[in-house]
Amino acid sequence: MSDTLPNSHPPVVGADQWEAARVALLVKEKSHTRARDALAAERRRMPWMAIEKPYAFEGPDGTASLLDLFAGRRQLIIYRAFFEPGVFGWPDHACRGCSLGADQVAHRAHLNARDTTLAYVSRAPQADIERLKARMGWAMPWYSITDGFDVDFGVDQWHGHNVFIRDGADVFRTYFVNNRADEAIGSTWSYLDLTALGRQEAWEDSPPGYPQTPPYKWWNWHDNYAGEAEPDKTWVAVSDAGEKAFRDKVVS
Repeated sequence: MSDTLPNSHPPVVGADQWEAARVALLVKEKSHTRARDALAAERRRMPWMAIEKPYAFEGPDGTASLLDLFAGRRQLIIYRAFFEPGVFGWPDHACRGCSLGADQVAHRAHLNARDTTLAYVSRAPQADIERLKARMGWAMPWYSITDGFDVDFGVDQWHGHNVFIRDGADVFRTYFVNNRADEAIGSTWSYLDLTALGRQEAWEDSPPGYPQTPPYKWWNWHDNYAGEAEPDKTWVAVSDAGEKAFRDKVVS
């Protein structure tokens, strides 16, 4: 790469001008954030599609149904990754784009704490998937497609995330995203914003009766969710004070 900047770069200014430009842009950024939140609220009101057809996957422990992929949780996000004969990089690598996405996946404990499971699926056999995961340092559950799941859910020719929710043993499709809207997904928040229940925080615009808790309070170290059911009282006091100071600053 060249060390030379393009001649058309923005002007170089002093601190006051730079701060004024940042504040002006922040107005638009805040508007963008509110618009994104409003879209997520609409997403939580999308109709659900009942899944009537049985699907079978192969996992490390044998055959698994779509319901099994939930791993006992309420919500499920499935990403179809292209790793199979014929894909560029086979058998050493999965698709470059899918692999870049896999590198972005946040620690799944935070999703799991919101009753949500993330799983990958591909047409490669389990032995190849396990070898690939070990090589690349990936830890997400990854299953082999054995039937028409990819065709039925729009991911036979292109990557995409399908989102599901269950009511007991009844499974429903709640959302689907692919193309460029699919490429920035990987953080805990981006995943939760795809789901029918959202981030499940009290500030969200969700239908009545949806599970919600105060923001910050449920956040935890990824290795401590099971060991600490309730947030530490000291942390609650500190986070309450920090949030109040932030709100007071915004109002003023």
